[in-house]
Amino acid sequence: MKNHAYGHNTVLAKMETYFDGEYWCARGTAEDVFTQDITYDELLKNIKEAVSLYFEDKLAKGKIIEILVMSEMEISGVPPS
Repeated sequence: MKNHAYGHNTVLAKMETYFDGEYWCARGTAEDVFTQDITYDELLKNIKEAVSLYFEDKLAKGKIIEILVMSEMEISGVPPS
């Protein structure tokens, strides 16, 4: 998946992150990439590793992989009007 704002030599991997009640999880929005861990910091490390493995062939050809992480968070406690 190319994003021309990043240039022709760059691939953008978009990852959604969410907490499933037990683990922090990340899944690719366009790529078949999934990883999880107990902490969000460890999840971010796992994302880098998983995306690097998924795009191993593109990295070998000199492509640059940029990762965009999007979080799904529930915000509660907003009082009624």
